[in-house]
Amino acid sequence: MKALPNVRLLGKPGCTLCMQAEAVVAQVCTEMGVPWTHTSILDDQETFDRFWDKIPVLLIDDEVVDYWQIDSPRLQARLSEYRT
Repeated sequence: MKALPNVRLLGKPGCTLCMQAEAVVAQVCTEMGVPWTHTSILDDQETFDRFWDKIPVLLIDDEVVDYWQIDSPRLQARLSEYRT
């Protein structure tokens, strides 16, 4: 079994898509036993400059795997790779 991935959701306060993405990530990660974090792009200028036009952004092991609309089945499939 691979080590657990580093799952991080980037967003910002007041962003409706970010709130929806947070619900999806929380549900999938909880069901699969994978920890995750949520970070505001407003906390870091470099992160803001890189991702301001794509939020919410989902990163797994620092690789962008989804943005704008976080897809539950795609996230489940991606996380299941870590269970082999």
